[in-house]
Amino acid sequence: MKSEPTRALSYSFGFLTLLATALSCAAQQAAPARSHTLDMTVVKPETVGFSSERLERLHALMKKTIDDKELSGAVTILSRHGKVVDFWNYGQRDMASGAPMNKDTIFRDFSMTKPVTGVAMMILYEQGKWLPSDPIAKFIPEFAHLKVYKGVDSEGKMILVDPDHPPTMSELMSHTAGFTYGFFGDTPVDHMYRDAKLFESKNLKEFIDKLAAIPLTYQPGKGWTYSVSMDIEGYIVEKLSGQSLPDFMRDHIYTPLGMKDAGFFVPAEKRARFATLYVTDDQGKMVPETNSRVGGNFDQPPGMASGGGGMVSTAEDYYRFAEMLANGGELNGKRIVAPATVKLMTSNHLAPNLLTGEFGIGLQQMRAGFGYGYNCAVEFNPQEANLPDGKGTFLWDGAAGTWFWVDPTNDVVFVGMIQRRLGKGSPNVEYESRALVYQALVDPAK
Repeated sequence: MKSEPTRALSYSFGFLTLLATALSCAAQQAAPARSHTLDMTVVKPETVGFSSERLERLHALMKKTIDDKELSGAVTILSRHGKVVDFWNYGQRDMASGAPMNKDTIFRDFSMTKPVTGVAMMILYEQGKWLPSDPIAKFIPEFAHLKVYKGVDSEGKMILVDPDHPPTMSELMSHTAGFTYGFFGDTPVDHMYRDAKLFESKNLKEFIDKLAAIPLTYQPGKGWTYSVSMDIEGYIVEKLSGQSLPDFMRDHIYTPLGMKDAGFFVPAEKRARFATLYVTDDQGKMVPETNSRVGGNFDQPPGMASGGGGMVSTAEDYYRFAEMLANGGELNGKRIVAPATVKLMTSNHLAPNLLTGEFGIGLQQMRAGFGYGYNCAVEFNPQEANLPDGKGTFLWDGAAGTWFWVDPTNDVVFVGMIQRRLGKGSPNVEYESRALVYQALVDPAK
């Protein structure tokens, strides 16, 4: 029988062994799951748990939408553990000329600009220049006296009240500050947005001055409305950095990540690679978008760079950005932000009372298990949201149908690029592709 000192030593040794094992496991979990070096060479899907045979269903879906004249063309990229397993181009970038859709085709990202603007903001957050609890008016004094719309009186005049609290940076980045877009609603505030012609402003300062004269649509934090918040962020990036938004993104995001064609316009030497934008006509058919104010020519640097929807890029450009986020903020040895900052940006920041299905935009509805972080949607409980992704998946899409998601649980990244404005007759390839990717992930432990 062991003596008490011997037994105590044995217990201590056992405890230390367990502690060392636990710390080792924690260190392994905290360590990057894969190399940070980007390699666009396509590997055999089976090496990372995908079935080549089952991925053909994804190809068949994309080909069918093009054969059925629902899309002109597409480029898709799928990776796992940082290894590209699928990189396809389909159809045409311009149907009239028959110009093929190539892997280096340049697309309008529209609202997929928002996550990039979010990263720009998080870079400044890491520099100690703002906190989520800060009032927006700390950086935009013009917003110090914003009012809140509270209906109309018996004469039809707007009733305006003071905000319960000044809208914060966190509310700005999660679409809960009370701003709107003016495009989608029909309230008196939406009409004021349209009358102000916000997006015809010659620069972001003029945009802010116009916005400062318009009330919020609801009390800060009490609703979720897709809004101009990320355009406001673009102005804050300019104020805090001393650079224009395009220059800040170029220096701090595009160039370090090797996003060669990303920017806010398409120069003359690249115009031949720019995809035609299509829209749905009255018969539900695809026709080229002829309204340049909607589709954008992108042939000159913009006076007002839109942090909410002004970017262009190739599929590979955006994939590099998404891979950086999947890698905890680093790619090819270039650290953009820290892992903790990525986690803060891609965690749900909506209160439970906003996750009722009442709020959302397009295909994205805030509901049980599906919320919103800073400039991107977040699946904090995918199964509850009826989705096949892993916990913590974050995503967004754009008005021309582009979409992406990053699944940190399964270590999957997907980017899809098309150029058809969402609306009547447009296919739901964003979520159909999601189902087909995960049905092909047959060995997730690999």
